[in-house]
Amino acid sequence: MAPSQLPPIFNATSQDIEMLLAAQCHLGSKNLQVHMEPYLWKTRPDGINVINIGKTWEKIVLAARIIASIDNPADICVISARPYGQRAVLKFAAHTGATAIAGRFTPGNFTNYITRSFKEPRLIVVTDPRTDAQAIKEASYVNIPVIALCDTDSPTDFVDVAIPTNNKGRHSIGLVWWLLAREVLRLRGTLASREAEWDVAVDLYFYRDPEAEENKEIVDETKVASAEEVGPAAIESGFAGESWDAAGAGASAPGTAFAAASAVGPAGTSWEADGGDWAAGSAAAAAAPGESWAEAQPTETKW
Repeated sequence: MAPSQLPPIFNATSQDIEMLLAAQCHLGSKNLQVHMEPYLWKTRPDGINVINIGKTWEKIVLAARIIASIDNPADICVISARPYGQRAVLKFAAHTGATAIAGRFTPGNFTNYITRSFKEPRLIVVTDPRTDAQAIKEASYVNIPVIALCDTDSPTDFVDVAIPTNNKGRHSIGLVWWLLAREVLRLRGTLASREAEWDVAVDLYFYRDPEAEENKEIVDETKVASAEEVGPAAIESGFAGESWDAAGAGASAPGTAFAAASAVGPAGTSWEADGGDWAAGSAAAAAAPGESWAEAQPTETKW
């Protein structure tokens, strides 16, 4: 890692560097954009370009100083069309007061004042220059500065500050946004001192799969339901499965006897037998009037 060009107070701690390495923020792609060469440390034998972590930290601090210099936090717009960065930008906006656009960017947000979602930000921060190309293009039309998380193969057209990092992994994206938010709060004085730990866990900025969360909830509910079916009283009484089966069989006996008794009517007559006679009688009664009515019809007259 190259020697830091920052004042000593802005230097990264060993824990910050370990977090960046653990989240694989230093692993780029196999392609290399010409404007990203200054941030390259080396190329591995398998073709993966490794990013200089020191340059990543310097750009995080530079971006935080730019964000902190804006008086109204709502004039900062953080954008992420990629699902891996949507949770991160929403959390960043909640902690710093910025305006978040998570999901699809509606064309005309920065240029067409007739749209409901029209905004005039003083600065935008995007997760991926390739995915958020529409936002960067509109920002170039109205002279809005752009900060972007750039991989080694990301286009840097109209990007003013590029933060070199891996913008394809869910952990790397969440960690960079978390570090950026923490640095902004430090510069604003929200945190007591730079040595104080931020009480917000970095896990809140990570992407979570909705389907996995739903399956987890279903499994938890199933476990709770099975525990409620057994019940504390059954556990204390010590009944085994066979005892419960025997008790259930005995409990069902009175109901069976009642059903058998109710099947036989007064004077030993069966309800089923009565129903059969009644059905036959009603069929005969219905057929008789039909025949007499057919015979009573007048013959066809010829005019």
